[in-house]
Amino acid sequence: MSETLTQTNAIQDVLNTLGVKEINKGAAVGNQWLASQGEVIESYSPVDGKLIGKVNSATAADYEAAIVKGQEAFKSWRMVPAPIRGEYVRQFGEELRKVKDELGKLVSYEMGKSYQEGLGEVQEMIDICDFAVGLSRQLHGFTMHSERPMHRMYEQYHPLGTVGIISAFNFPVAVWAWNTALAWICGDVCIWKPSEKVPLCAVACHNIMNKVIKANNLPDGINSLVIGGADLGIKLSEDKRVPLVSATGSTRMGKAVSATVGARLGKSLLELGGNNAIIVTPTADLKMVVPGAVFGAIGTAGQRCTSTRRIIIHESIYDKVKDAIVSAYGQIKIGDPLDESNHVGPVIDKDAVANYLSALERVVEEGGKIIVEGGVLSGEGYESGCYVKPAIAEASNDFKIVQHETFAPVLYLMKYSGDVSNAIALQNDVPQGLSSAIMTNNMREQEEFLAHCGSDCGIANVNIGTSGAEIGGAFGGEKETGGGRESGSDAWKVYMRRQTNTINWGADLPLAQGIKFNL
Repeated sequence: MSETLTQTNAIQDVLNTLGVKEINKGAAVGNQWLASQGEVIESYSPVDGKLIGKVNSATAADYEAAIVKGQEAFKSWRMVPAPIRGEYVRQFGEELRKVKDELGKLVSYEMGKSYQEGLGEVQEMIDICDFAVGLSRQLHGFTMHSERPMHRMYEQYHPLGTVGIISAFNFPVAVWAWNTALAWICGDVCIWKPSEKVPLCAVACHNIMNKVIKANNLPDGINSLVIGGADLGIKLSEDKRVPLVSATGSTRMGKAVSATVGARLGKSLLELGGNNAIIVTPTADLKMVVPGAVFGAIGTAGQRCTSTRRIIIHESIYDKVKDAIVSAYGQIKIGDPLDESNHVGPVIDKDAVANYLSALERVVEEGGKIIVEGGVLSGEGYESGCYVKPAIAEASNDFKIVQHETFAPVLYLMKYSGDVSNAIALQNDVPQGLSSAIMTNNMREQEEFLAHCGSDCGIANVNIGTSGAEIGGAFGGEKETGGGRESGSDAWKVYMRRQTNTINWGADLPLAQGIKFNL
């Protein structure tokens, strides 16, 4: 086994480079770290079970200070020309490039995903910065022709104010950057409530952003951090001073956020659960099916919202595809994610292990058959107790456990018969609607999958897997996935308020619809 980060003391060098000390405060407004005398949150690595560091969670007073500072900062920040705000985002991207390796290692060590995936997550941050820089010169509205003479109509977009960001453990840095980069160029200020399971990643990111804030003498309140539990998420959801709450996490959490924000007529951007399927048709190329399915199912130990949960295979090729995927699972290497010879690292914690084991029990209870055995690994290298074997079960789509998203490496195989419309119906017959894929060399099947009668998901791929989205496209899903859109395309519009303007440059005052009103 090659020397890895966890077999040396190099993690301390990473923490030092990123400015993450042994004990940190869990709240900051720009360069100002607040008192943070709340409950101590300890971060243990799922890789080896060791304590990485501690933070004091933010208190109600810390939260209030961050909100007030953000409101003050917004007054000047919104007046900065958008391309200039884009320049600051560009600088943030450059700072990320300098520490890509170190931040990728911290993501891998604190969250448990492979080092390559950790690097990929930091690259997503860099990519969204690049995207936002160009976008800062294109926050465009539209012009319309007025029905009234000597009138001009157009629409424009204005900043919202404070954007609350609630992020999940599985992408501890990228999702915050997706939101912050776009919110910044739109003229908004941000307050971030990260998952308390990965607090040190959040501290590191805040430190990196602070370099840009300090170098340019920017208002501290444009970027705030409050680490803590669900109580802080509730505060963001209830706070009328936060016009937009962007929340990533479980459907259960999203429903609570949506109800609370909606009750005050605020806006919410929700990225929630997925139950993603790959349809494999008779013309599919196995050379694409196998790596697409296996990476989708085991990448990030099955803890991506876009992880592949179901493979829907035509009955005529079912055994062939099943045997190929089972054979590939036999080659999977499980272990320290910072050792690049391993494919799969640990799940996030013991609760995730329990959910994984429960899913395997339930699928058998409902009549399924385990064809690649699961289980928890123990012994040398697995001391954390968070390493599990990726498992495969043959199951029916209507099983309750199949309808539920299990955030773990459990894959369900099922058959379909007849034409591709039957497979699409199975794929769509779950509460979630995030990502979907079809493997086919039949153009008609491809087009039916992409048509109005096809996939009901926010993401629909052809001859690639369900996992791994590019920055340029809008990311998000439908149904219980929440309907939100982040990242590329015109996702920036959710961070702004829309305004229609009509200008009368004539000497008379005609009314719309030809209404006469004479005085």
